[in-house]
Amino acid sequence: MKLGMVGLPNVGKSTLFNALTNAGAESANYPFCTIEPNVGIVSVPDERLEKLRDMYDPVKFTPATLEFVDIAGLVKGASNGEGLGNKFLANIRDVDAIIHVVRCFEDDNIVHVDGSINPRRDIETIDLELVFADIAVIERRLDRVKKAMKGDKSLAGEVDFLERLKDHLSEGKTARAFDMTEEELASLKETPLLSLKPVIYAANLSEADFTNNIENNEHYKAVCEIAKAEGSAVFPICAQIEAEIADMSEEDKAMFLSELGLETSGLDRIIKEGYSLLGLISYLTAGQPEVRAWTIKKGTKAPQAAGKIHSDFERGFIRAEVVSFDDLMACGSMNAAKEKGLVRSEGKDYVMQDGDIVLFRFNV
Repeated sequence: MKLGMVGLPNVGKSTLFNALTNAGAESANYPFCTIEPNVGIVSVPDERLEKLRDMYDPVKFTPATLEFVDIAGLVKGASNGEGLGNKFLANIRDVDAIIHVVRCFEDDNIVHVDGSINPRRDIETIDLELVFADIAVIERRLDRVKKAMKGDKSLAGEVDFLERLKDHLSEGKTARAFDMTEEELASLKETPLLSLKPVIYAANLSEADFTNNIENNEHYKAVCEIAKAEGSAVFPICAQIEAEIADMSEEDKAMFLSELGLETSGLDRIIKEGYSLLGLISYLTAGQPEVRAWTIKKGTKAPQAAGKIHSDFERGFIRAEVVSFDDLMACGSMNAAKEKGLVRSEGKDYVMQDGDIVLFRFNV
């Protein structure tokens, strides 16, 4: 999973990125501090995987990973090449989802690029640049389809859809907010739209508001209203707190978070939101050579899940030997689970479930 972190300059985006990834990206109080995208890869916490490690004592332990991309700040006119807009738009095309960091704190010492704190305006600024870029993409596709339609009248439906979508975008609305059928959505795979990408709004609050006053922060309320209207995810976060705990031991981090009345870190919450937003789950493979987590889409069938390991596994798929994590833990060992008939033999139509522990049988 690759998440692109975006936001206007000086909203705390790079500070949050550094805290979440410990990647050491430069962070400073001036616009365009981030020019080339910084990349940080973090392990996805999974207690199930850790318990399997204790059970098998493997040679290799490989959790799932999450890639954060800290993308350059942008300003109005980015879609026309203003500021670092071209770099921003090119980099954002490569991510699975967007974490839009929105400034919801007041601080006279940190200059806002537009001179004041206004989440609605900030979100609209970035959304409009994505929408303008999408309009250009749709216009090019419309031209191609209209030319092709002269010899193929069956394309009339596609033209109608693209024109309706273009009209929607021209009103300054994102593709996420456009009502379309599954078939129409699938047709856009060949024309990826920036404003169609799933979004998680990270409302960056001051430490005081984050710990005591979230619900009364008017800026946060505004972000929640926008997210609700378009079906996006939103959660409050304090980049400063995340920076403070970034270098702590797990024990000290847990104690610090507990003192603040928090159960999990911002990283854990972002990962959970990201998996939910993108419809992802993990299946596990376990043995003495390696204990590993594999990330797949919900609804993935066993052969395609096997293909995540190696294409030969999918091509020569015979069956999947599956046991649920809870059943394995209750039995204490794979042999005990087999004796109780809890290890199932599943075929090509089996839909993988989160937490499945699997051994794939194949023949090439």
